[in-house]
Amino acid sequence: MLAVNIQLTAEQRVQRETIAIMNNPRYIALAGVLIMGKSEVSDDIPTACTNGRDVKYGRAFVESLTDAELRGIILHECKHKLYRHLTTWRNLWDIDGQCANMACDYVINLEIIDENPDGFAVLPHGALINEDFRNMNSQDVFDIIYEEKQQNGGSGESGESGGSIDEHDWEGAQEMSEAEKRQLEQDIDSAIRQGALTAGKMGADVPRGIQELLQPQVDWREVLREFLTSTCMGKDYSTYNRPNRRYMSHGIYMPSTISEQVGELVIAVDTSGSIGDQELGAFLSEVKSICDVVHPSGVRLLYWGHEVVGDEKYGGANTPLDELVKSTKPQGGGGTDVNCVCNYMRDNSIEAEAVVVLTDGHLFGDWGTWSMPLLWCILNNKDANPTVGKRVDINL
Repeated sequence: MLAVNIQLTAEQRVQRETIAIMNNPRYIALAGVLIMGKSEVSDDIPTACTNGRDVKYGRAFVESLTDAELRGIILHECKHKLYRHLTTWRNLWDIDGQCANMACDYVINLEIIDENPDGFAVLPHGALINEDFRNMNSQDVFDIIYEEKQQNGGSGESGESGGSIDEHDWEGAQEMSEAEKRQLEQDIDSAIRQGALTAGKMGADVPRGIQELLQPQVDWREVLREFLTSTCMGKDYSTYNRPNRRYMSHGIYMPSTISEQVGELVIAVDTSGSIGDQELGAFLSEVKSICDVVHPSGVRLLYWGHEVVGDEKYGGANTPLDELVKSTKPQGGGGTDVNCVCNYMRDNSIEAEAVVVLTDGHLFGDWGTWSMPLLWCILNNKDANPTVGKRVDINL
């Protein structure tokens, strides 16, 4: 006789529904990420949890879910891994853990809902869903809910759990060795590309999120942090690994001094005729993010077109950095010649740790001559090709 009504264990149910997801044409491209890392059922956690590589499911939680809800939870954890949430948005957790958790969840929950109009996977009660956050990334959502929390008297302390359907092991992600983190990045990238290739061969769809990840995109905030960490100098200790450039032209190699503290930055904002209100708003949003992410000791904010038309100082004895966005008075118009910034800095003896230029990249003339580390943040222009400095794309 055939056995019927066999009660599956929580482990067996997780395995069965993972296979069901992998066999669904809409999720074939996710197969490699789904099985990446360790997956286990534990009596020690109330819901589910991931460190960006491994996933744990609470036994009682799994037993309380329908099959469709369990598929929703498995996909939820998979998308945390897919989008590298626990490394990409670590800086948000440092600011406020609750808001960081919520921001990541809001983004992927809308994706799961959109992908499953037939109810193949659903989210259990308590899932964070808000249509106002559609088409936003985690940083955008974080900014909104963090501001609301502050207005409501929130403490903003990191590490708070926040109501949700899972937990995020930010500390576990941080505890991975550098070798493990590099290997995880490689594994995720390989799984994404192999999954898309497999889906294509089988005539299955490649989800929009994976299509976007296949494009050569980077998160500009991570690039900025890496850029400033590797180039900014301070007065904590000396090193010959990066010779002092002030003496190199004389054939003298002296050590430079470096520190973890980011000094003053020059942020040059393009306000030429091709920059409208939407573009300028995006630029000012990124200026605020620069201040929030790297906490420079000061900012010299230059507005420019065919010439520098605005010069504002923030930090130190000047207007506080956190008042920059509401205090600044953008000025602009005219052509787009970035040489005016180089010339202005030279003529006014402006020294800074680094220069960040925000522009749409439609320049008259060349990309300028610079005497300090330079990062271009280029808006909606893949064809722009700076001949000097480092570049990162910002897309509206």
